[in-house]
Amino acid sequence: MQVPAAFQYERATSLEQAIELLTRYGPEARVVAGGHSLLPMMKLRLAQPEALIDINDLGELALIRVDGHDLAVGAMVRHAELLASPVVGEHFPILRDAERVIADPLVRNRGTVGGSLCQADPSEDLSAAFSALRATLVAQGPGGRRTIGIREFFLGPYETALNEAELLVEIRVPIRSHASAYRKVERRVGDWAVVAAGAVLEISDGVITEAGIGLTAVGARRFVAEQAEDFLRGGRPDDEGFAEAGRIAAQECRPTADQRGPVDYKRHLAGELTTRALRAAAARAQGQEA
Repeated sequence: MQVPAAFQYERATSLEQAIELLTRYGPEARVVAGGHSLLPMMKLRLAQPEALIDINDLGELALIRVDGHDLAVGAMVRHAELLASPVVGEHFPILRDAERVIADPLVRNRGTVGGSLCQADPSEDLSAAFSALRATLVAQGPGGRRTIGIREFFLGPYETALNEAELLVEIRVPIRSHASAYRKVERRVGDWAVVAAGAVLEISDGVITEAGIGLTAVGARRFVAEQAEDFLRGGRPDDEGFAEAGRIAAQECRPTADQRGPVDYKRHLAGELTTRALRAAAARAQGQEA
């Protein structure tokens, strides 16, 4: 039987109390919301926090709303809620694509968007999708609130830019004219990605004015393929350009061999899925279902 090490349990009833508890217990405290990542690690004793701060009562962090020109997603929003949101589906199909292939309904009903990002798992789907969208994260700590660009948020595997006693409270994405898509290969339904790629295209007068490419499970620095984005910017949204962008992305990432496949296989998938995601995004830009 897998049993976690002993820990203190606190249930916060407000954001301010959650931060006060994080400050009181220090670096050995962990926040728990959905618990689908942290609790299995605790059972295996890969994580042994001295205190768990339960934030499930913080309803103010569980909202999806349009705030000015931004979509604002509270950190406590469940995966199933993001998937079902009409405004998310209308403006950000890349998020809908990604949520459809995250785990299973049990996990999606309980796991949270903020928890997935803060876990910074190298194989996490939403990290690549939000990185392609260039989201901004809002964190709150004892010193107040600050914003962090998502491409500065991920410092490495399981490591983020959150300071001690800081809590991710919201993810913001500007609502602008763009098209997007997410493509994933997994060994079986609901599994972690062997490789996945997300693409965001802004197109004006037949020219790509901005591009975002997110990659997961292939060691892409901060989950993005910046050289491929640079190549696309200023070019035409056509098959030849998408194939070249895929080739660049494949060379840019740093996959490692494991039970999901050798390096060459993953690098090939990174290129192919990048190309397919770009094609799908371009098709949506023309009003076609991808």
